Amino acid sequence: MEQVVKYIKDNRERYIEELKDYIRIPSISTLKSNIPDIKKCSKFVADNLKNAGMKKVKIIPTAGHPLVYAEWMGAPGKPTVLVYGHYDVQPVDPVELWKNPPFEPVIKSGKIWARGADDNKGQNFIHIKSVEAYLKTTGKLPLNVKFLIEGEEEIGSENLELFLKKNKKLLKCDSVLISDTSMYAPGIPTINYGLRGLCYMEIEVTGPDRDLHSGSFGGGIANPINELAKIISKLQNSDGKITIPGFYKDVIKLSPIERANYKKLKYSDKALMKEFNVKELQGEKGYTTLERMSGRPTLDCNGIVGGFIEEGAKTVLPSKASAKISMRLVPDQDPKTISKLFTKYVKSLAPKSIKVEIKDLHGGFPIVMSLDDKAITAASKAVSKAFGKKTVFTREGGSIPIVVDFAKQLNAPVVLMGFGLETDNIHSPNEHFNLKNFELGMLSSVYFFEEFSK
Repeated sequence: MEQVVKYIKDNRERYIEELKDYIRIPSISTLKSNIPDIKKCSKFVADNLKNAGMKKVKIIPTAGHPLVYAEWMGAPGKPTVLVYGHYDVQPVDPVELWKNPPFEPVIKSGKIWARGADDNKGQNFIHIKSVEAYLKTTGKLPLNVKFLIEGEEEIGSENLELFLKKNKKLLKCDSVLISDTSMYAPGIPTINYGLRGLCYMEIEVTGPDRDLHSGSFGGGIANPINELAKIISKLQNSDGKITIPGFYKDVIKLSPIERANYKKLKYSDKALMKEFNVKELQGEKGYTTLERMSGRPTLDCNGIVGGFIEEGAKTVLPSKASAKISMRLVPDQDPKTISKLFTKYVKSLAPKSIKVEIKDLHGGFPIVMSLDDKAITAASKAVSKAFGKKTVFTREGGSIPIVVDFAKQLNAPVVLMGFGLETDNIHSPNEHFNLKNFELGMLSSVYFFEEFSK
């Protein structure tokens, strides 16, 4: 073990340079123009797995973006861990808010700044490099390891879902290890035991069959932007409650034990307001900020498009307007049920003066794991050893839809061992990743392999 740890520390700077190369590939999964970059990035991942010493490395085509698979099965009788991650990233808009080009990584203040630095290239690279440290020093791993790195996580993992169903034997394991979540606070080792689900919808409102002059027709023809804004405003009340009938029907309330655990974390509302330069926090009444952000369902408008949005003025009454709405779900909410309830309610709010089309873009189920599981216990010991502090357990406010599929299809516990921070600006301009967490993440990874092998 000492030589493995030494290898990581000795090769830290090389690892960072290789991470930069990984990040430089603009593997944006939602844009067709970036398909060549997606293919290039899948090859980069495969090459790194080969160089690390993994066997049977394959780039697997799908109906969308390719998967990368690799395995090392040289520890008969020992457990098997499946490491999951994704090489695709979010778009960079609005690009003008970036302090440096999004795909040209910069090291500053002990952090690496670029799109994908945290989500998820920096985090999945941790495990690729920890495996390399083992195989380049001892020539073996303490257990069996498989990798599955996809290119569609940011657009719903649709093809991975199908692959899981058809390849249960190939992916058979005793635990799934994922680093795609955040630590509770800087320097505090964290295991996430729950994820919120997601129901992501789009509303398109159509009024007249073409754009009109707002002076000539305003006051007579319904304005799709105005009507869309009215609909959105009615999706929540003044207490922060979502008004969709039946929305809370299947919500499992936070238990007294969970609420007590939230209190132990001593979350600071003032620190959050200072971090994001806001003067007040909002949300569902009756719950703390941390409970609202991870243990309760939410509804947010993620974007609105319509009319004239360029610089200057154009007095137009638009033909169409659209909005994207995300709802984060908690156990036992079903995204398909929520989609139906949302669609029915939005249509009931629409006046006859407009047409409304609603699309279900994608979704995923919420999940909560048992803290008594052996894999989670091993992970807790590993991160505590790496960081030199007691591990805390939290629920994550975000969604990784494929986690539920892993748990169900492979009948294996999922370990969410994240090394990002909530302040890392994932999905936003100026995304970054703490390089100390990158190094301690690699140590946590090797310690986990050792602990779980026992």
